[in-house]
Amino acid sequence: MSIEVNSISKSYGEQKALNEISFKIEKGEIVGFLGPNGAGKSTLMKILTTYLLADSGSALVNGHDVMTNAKAVQQSIGYLPEHNPLYLDLYVREYLAFNADVYNVQKSRIEEVIQLTGLTPESHKKISQLSKGYRQRVGLANALLHNPDVLILDEPTTGLDPNQLMEIRNVIKNIGKDKTIFLSTHIMQEVEAICDRVIIIDKGQIVADNKLDHLVSADKEQVIEVEFDYKVEEQLLAKLENISSYINTHDMTWELTFITDKDMRPAIFDFANENGLKTLQLNQKNKNLEAVFREITK
Repeated sequence: MSIEVNSISKSYGEQKALNEISFKIEKGEIVGFLGPNGAGKSTLMKILTTYLLADSGSALVNGHDVMTNAKAVQQSIGYLPEHNPLYLDLYVREYLAFNADVYNVQKSRIEEVIQLTGLTPESHKKISQLSKGYRQRVGLANALLHNPDVLILDEPTTGLDPNQLMEIRNVIKNIGKDKTIFLSTHIMQEVEAICDRVIIIDKGQIVADNKLDHLVSADKEQVIEVEFDYKVEEQLLAKLENISSYINTHDMTWELTFITDKDMRPAIFDFANENGLKTLQLNQKNKNLEAVFREITK
């Protein structure tokens, strides 16, 4: 087990940031950690990286207790905090060499992490000369220097433009082939593109924990957009099997909602034929992670 959290609680004065949080992450998983601002994401990540102590409960990283064996935990974890701390007046290789001495790792590892994170074209520059996207790569390279088994990334794509987002996403996916990654972000598209499991926290408590594909299809609601070639009477649509609502969105276009596991598109096609209609378009509108997140945390 890479990460094991058991009944962790943490308060700041009267405010309870975490309330009896528990979950486990298997080796090799890439897990997205989502929640509104102030939900407790960063607090938990700081506890897992030994920057903060929990008030109660326990947590293990690679079998090491974060409360009693902090050094072993730190050796097992690569951490990229939300505000990436860098020495801007150092050159990329100079900064990584400094941290290699801190971690007591071979200098040859510097070139390995530079290549792994795609830093090679900018590795001759001072960190102050880099774009934010490349500064994030430096942070990732630093987190990987000691070849940790677990990566904890707190908002690694904040403030990046779309091109930089894509670049960092690809870097994280590549790293995730042989690492366990615990990733916090507000960007749902990043989770959908990178993660295979999602944990959602709200007001200090876990409100969802599931595989990504199971989470977005957890209920049996199915929304289908269909355009007919002629006007359809509502009472006819109301007779469709498993239908729960029907909305005329534009001219002959309808948004039909069904409660069923069964794909209802063939039934709509048959309905059109039986009533002398043609379907000009027929699209299934799948619920995405953002919609699920809004429903759970609203």
